[in-house]
Amino acid sequence: MLTNPKMLMFLSTLMVGSLISVSATSWYGAWMGLEINLLSFIPLTSKTNNQRMTESALKYFLTQALASTILLTSIILMSYQTYITNNVSHIMMTTSLALKLGAGPLHFWMPEVMEGLTWSNCMLLMTWQKLAPLTLMSYFSPNTPLIFLFIISSVLFGSIGGLNQTSLRKIMAFSSINHAGWLLAAMLCDDASWFLYFNLYVFLTLMSTALFNANKLYHFNQTFTNKINPPTKLAIFTSLLSLGGLPPFLGFLPKWIIIMKMTYSLFILTTMILVMTTLVTLYYYIRISYSAFILLHTNQSWTKMVTTPNQEMLATTIIIISLTGLITTPLIINLSF
Repeated sequence: MLTNPKMLMFLSTLMVGSLISVSATSWYGAWMGLEINLLSFIPLTSKTNNQRMTESALKYFLTQALASTILLTSIILMSYQTYITNNVSHIMMTTSLALKLGAGPLHFWMPEVMEGLTWSNCMLLMTWQKLAPLTLMSYFSPNTPLIFLFIISSVLFGSIGGLNQTSLRKIMAFSSINHAGWLLAAMLCDDASWFLYFNLYVFLTLMSTALFNANKLYHFNQTFTNKINPPTKLAIFTSLLSLGGLPPFLGFLPKWIIIMKMTYSLFILTTMILVMTTLVTLYYYIRISYSAFILLHTNQSWTKMVTTPNQEMLATTIIIISLTGLITTPLIINLSF
């Protein structure tokens, strides 16, 4: 992608569009930035010689265009400055941004879109494309019943939806939906909490997808093969468990902070639902990692384990980063008490 001048141009305008939305001084400017971001992401995902990528690009465009229409309508209603129109516009604006974010129950488009994309495009969709909707949602008061609906449905659909999946891209999509619920829950605490969670989520997602991309892993049964060397399998194991928030890996740190702050804010029921659904997501993460390590598989005589120095360096780096949680997480827990 970075070696193609046209793709590099669209990638640059995609980032500029998000930055325009984040730094806009009016809702019309934020809407314009979201549209620039949308029209820049479509060329990155569509290829004329790949029907599945073109289909995913069309699904993404129709869904995001619907969300943009609802957002623009809510901005127009907001200009009338009456009690009814303000409430209606607030609901419509929250719904449109949740649809752009891929939060449940408006998550229906995300697994289908990601199934037809490459891992590099999946990285963008799960990380950078969430920045502008999340920032815009944090600008107005998030403590409303509608936000709680999005939080609970996101963690429920994101955890249960990934149980019967065999595609790694769909599993990562449902994982992203689950993390969207955690991000919205972090907004109930303060801006620093959700921004910290978002940064660590982006970091851990990039590590996992980079491993899948480097080893050309797209389906669950590909993790059974003996073509993957043990360091890479260990890196997949640690990165997925860290992404799932298993203590004491690095991914547990932001979840522990959110749990503490939500408990102090007396959101007890919501916190219990978040923790219980996280255990379900850990189940299908462990299913990938555990089966890849423990199960014995036949190794054909004509297959050969081929590794490059870049893959070994990537695996070693990810293992070290994931295991930093063994040091940082206990320190944070001790300081918090």
